[in-house]
Formats: sequence, structure tokens, C-alpha cells
Amino acid sequence: QLKMIVKQMPVGPMANFGYLLGCEETMIGALIDPSFEPEKFVEMAKEVGLKIEWILSTHGHFDHVNGNETVVEMTGAKVAGHSSATFHVDRKLEHGDEIKIGNIPVEVLYTPGHSSDEVCFLVDKQLLFTGDVLFVGECGRTDLPGSDPREMYKTLFEILAPIADDVDIFPGHDYGSSSMSTMGFERQNNYVLESRTEEEFVAFMKKP
Repeated sequence: QLKMIVKQMPVGPMANFGYLLGCEETMIGALIDPSFEPEKFVEMAKEVGLKIEWILSTHGHFDHVNGNETVVEMTGAKVAGHSSATFHVDRKLEHGDEIKIGNIPVEVLYTPGHSSDEVCFLVDKQLLFTGDVLFVGECGRTDLPGSDPREMYKTLFEILAPIADDVDIFPGHDYGSSSMSTMGFERQNNYVLESRTEEEFVAFMKKP
């Protein structure tokens, strides 16, 4: 099993979470959605001795990408995001791509619904960074420009279906009863993941 460093940081006025992911063997790291206080993320990486090579962006909403440019200036990191992203990316990602953080394999899952350029990052089949797709006890909104409840249905019930119950999930916002969860716990307890047809789900997401 690969040794990795994972640190979660709450930032900004919208209960965002950003993350530091590092490979202990190579001391190479990535920042995931380092928004609002990018300097703090860079400092956190320095403290544990990680060289930041990548910024992994889950999607292009302002509250997730507003720190990217500062991190790039401070570290020289490259930005990875979905190929449909409208923000600056150095590496365009597609569903099924793998990006390596040191020796740690990170699989890209294309997971639209909340945002048309949304991806989740599955790290060594052990951790899933879910951005604004899946929160603890909730899922991302589908009433914003670029959102689509039918896409969200497919994302939650098809794309995320093979993710094992023991995979830890780390969301993009602190909206739940805890700061992280597991896929199994969410399947058991998250009302969004209850069994529904697509039509039922679309109607459910429209309820105020």
C-alpha cells in the first residue's frame, strides 16, 4: 500500500474544503481546489516538505478555482482539469485518464450534473475527492447554469456505482455532519442515493 499524505483545509466564506495530497516516497504533491487562501495551502505543503507539481481542479466554479493562479505563481505547478473546462488548464483530463502524483495513481472520473466540467479524483482506489458531486449527506445543486439533474443521476448511480464501500470520500464543501465519509456510509444514509428512477430523481431534485 502506498504511503500518502492527505490534509484537508476549510477555507473561505462558502464552507469550502481544499486538500493537500502527497506521495511520501517521492515527496511530490498536489493541491485539490486550493481556493480563497492559496498561500495557506502552499505553506502547508512546505511544512510537510512536499513539492507541489499539480493543481487538481474538480470544476470551474469560482469558489474552487480562485486560488489556482496564485499557487501557480508560488510553486510553478501545472493545472489539471476536465477537457471542457473554461478556466486555464495545462493538462486536459478525460474520463478514465490517470495522473500520477509521485507514485500515487489518480484516476479521473467525469462526473457532470452539478457542473458540466466536473470531475472526481479516485486516489489509489482508496480515496475519492468528490468536489461538488457528493457531499456528506447531500449532493451538489443541479439548478445552476451548466447543471443538469439527469447528468447528476447518471453520475451518482452509474459512474460512482463501482466505487467500493470502503473508499473514503472527501467533499468540496463542509455541508454535512462530518468533514468526510465513506462511500458505504453514504449509500446507507444519504437520502440523495436512495433508489429512484431517473424521472423520480429529477422531480426530487426540483423540490425546494
